[in-house]
Amino acid sequence: MTDSAASPDLEPRPLDAPRAPSRSRRALLKRLADVVSLPGSRVNAFERAVVGDLLVEMLREAEPSERLRIAQRLAPLTEIPDSLVRLLLRDESGAAELLLEHCTAFSDADLISCALEAGHSQRLAMAGRRHLSEATTDALVAHLEPAVLDRLLRNREAKLSQTAIEDLVAASREAFSLIDPLLKRSEMRPSSAYVMFWWGNSEQRRTILSRFAVSREVLQEVVDDVFAMAAEEGWQDALSRKALQFIERRQRNRAAIEKSPFDSLDHAVEVAANGLTRELVSEISFLAGIKPMTGAKIFTDMGGEPVAILCKATGLPKTCVRQLWRGMRRPEVDENGEVDARLAEVLITYDMIAVDRAQTVLRYWNWSLSSALTPQLMRAIRDGNDEALDEYSVPQRAAMLALTAEFGRQD
Repeated sequence: MTDSAASPDLEPRPLDAPRAPSRSRRALLKRLADVVSLPGSRVNAFERAVVGDLLVEMLREAEPSERLRIAQRLAPLTEIPDSLVRLLLRDESGAAELLLEHCTAFSDADLISCALEAGHSQRLAMAGRRHLSEATTDALVAHLEPAVLDRLLRNREAKLSQTAIEDLVAASREAFSLIDPLLKRSEMRPSSAYVMFWWGNSEQRRTILSRFAVSREVLQEVVDDVFAMAAEEGWQDALSRKALQFIERRQRNRAAIEKSPFDSLDHAVEVAANGLTRELVSEISFLAGIKPMTGAKIFTDMGGEPVAILCKATGLPKTCVRQLWRGMRRPEVDENGEVDARLAEVLITYDMIAVDRAQTVLRYWNWSLSSALTPQLMRAIRDGNDEALDEYSVPQRAAMLALTAEFGRQD
């Protein structure tokens, strides 16, 4: 062939010359994607897999726009070759996000692998996906990315395990934006809500109390005769005694009054109005039927609502809320002579909750913040050891969440 007869398409291209889009590559990619999309009556699984492998090899070197175009073609499918799934779900061209939002062809294994190995943008897209299983959401939650967690919580069609809920509650201690969507989840349980109460704002605390402060009336009816049995045995069984103390109607500790320098809990609160001391906090705690650690947590809370819970649960009148408020050296009136806004919120809390429900909250706090604290757990709290959380019971995990920040401030 002479030079004059040579085809211009076969002449060498300068190295710095821009490469024109290949019509043949575009056509070939489209045809391969068409074959992958054929129904089972036209192509069997082995043939589809071979075509998928060839398509993967081309897409590895293809332009991002070409991979995105193929993803758009595959999105309506209910079955995609595994090799294509692995490639496209880790793609950074936008193909992964498109498929995660619109394609139903992925198994839980595909999604979990993507959540663990792909990037933030893929996890964010996956968090909005319909019908996410608990196993998949566990994988998403594990990364603790606030934007992903927020979108996941707002996805009503995603299922959350109790382990995921506990991780999300723990994350809400730093990411406050998670609290409101968490409180709207049907998977939330009182054990998680009560501990999240400690770092919620006043409105969120009211939501927790109105939704999760449950009555113990059914429990009391069911075990009514068990109290007499336990009394006949002299309350010797520690396990049943602890459970019955949680269930019983009486909150105040009558036995503590005999050893107290005060005539009653009311008397101790009246004295506390002149200034709360560590000794007074301990004495009020004993008289109220709670441990001093629980009392310390209540009286050092910046919001003040736990004081209202304490007073309501123990049958103290609203005036005692003001007395304790004064004893904590907190303002009772503002510069205009009106009731201080924070105190007003606390008084609203006192009015809105029934005695029995207040007792449930108070006893759960006492259970999780004191009775559940073993020496091992105390060390874990101080060391910030959240890795072995599964070794602990529900109230123990609540104690870890509520108290880790406290010990961190003391250190």
